[in-house]
Amino acid sequence: MEKEIKEIKVNSLGDFITKVTPKKPDPKSGRLRASVIFRGLSNADWKLLSSLDRLGCPHTEPHSKAHLEEHLLRNFIRYARPYLELYPENEWEWMVIAQHRGLPTRLLDWTYSPLSAAHFAVLADNSNTDRVVWELNWEIVHKHFDITPIVLNLHDLDKELQKRGFSGLWSLVKYSHTKEEPFVCVVEPSALDRRLVAQSAAFILTSSKKYALDDILRKNNLNHAIKKYIIPADKVEYIRDQLDMCSINERRLFPDLEGVASELKRYYAASSKLDNNKNLRR
Repeated sequence: MEKEIKEIKVNSLGDFITKVTPKKPDPKSGRLRASVIFRGLSNADWKLLSSLDRLGCPHTEPHSKAHLEEHLLRNFIRYARPYLELYPENEWEWMVIAQHRGLPTRLLDWTYSPLSAAHFAVLADNSNTDRVVWELNWEIVHKHFDITPIVLNLHDLDKELQKRGFSGLWSLVKYSHTKEEPFVCVVEPSALDRRLVAQSAAFILTSSKKYALDDILRKNNLNHAIKKYIIPADKVEYIRDQLDMCSINERRLFPDLEGVASELKRYYAASSKLDNNKNLRR
């Protein structure tokens, strides 16, 4: 019988940190370390869909625009060159930069930092919705799909794809999912810009463009590799304020002028819990 994905309720930032902290030290290092990554979403009911999955008309099924992946990336490479401070060395680096600058790709953003994930979970101004931080044990996932038991760099990724008959990124992009069962791997990008470094970024890449990541994990009986930390709607602003006290904010995670402006705009806005007649500002 298939087990449900475990859901854990958290009521404060301290509660969250306690619950994501490993119960036992890692036997290799003796430190509290775990082979996990995190992803925060502003709605606990949302599936683990990439930006490419979500591309399309409102209220349509996901994946309806997946066939545009190659077209999108080739055009990004065509137009982005004049704006780059650091030139990408290969197509994978182009995809990473494109993803972090808002282009829909199959990459799914994750982070090694539970606090960074919590920031994104509680960022949107909608206090009536439960939020979620997903936790994924990538070591279990790699073992299941016979992926090298490390977080892959871009060179490692090419070698893994070659083992599966792909010559590289463009070969995977053209690939039809019907040839074999999909696989999932975790990739650590090069330090291509300050945002990637500040956010402790990692990416999940799947060979399929037809299913959400959580559905792929369910189909492969990997529900035990993933957890959901639920932030109740009435605790969102509380945890948001606690994160600000710890300097986990847009200015830290987006270290540029856009991040500075975004953090100031949000920080000095009034709480949504205030009456409309009040004009309290911090």
